[in-house]
Amino acid sequence: MSTMNFQKSFKSRPPDKGSFPLDHEGECKAFKIQFMECMRRCGQNSSECRLESKAYLECRMERDLMTKEPMSKLGFADLEEKQASGAPTNAS
Repeated sequence: MSTMNFQKSFKSRPPDKGSFPLDHEGECKAFKIQFMECMRRCGQNSSECRLESKAYLECRMERDLMTKEPMSKLGFADLEEKQASGAPTNAS
């Protein structure tokens, strides 16, 4: 009796938004700390820390630690509109 050997090939693909290198040099550490402090202060409610989150992502994009994307595509369209109109944003 012959043995049948079936191998399923797996083809990997990169993540949709590209790679996200670690911040080994700590270039955005201050922004990360501000975000984490806000999260602790606000009982882990991330919606209260959107400005800190936005600042952290902007830092990562400026330093090529993540793919540059319009902030509106990352869920910050409302903050961009407020900033463009000169309306005050609620900072924590």
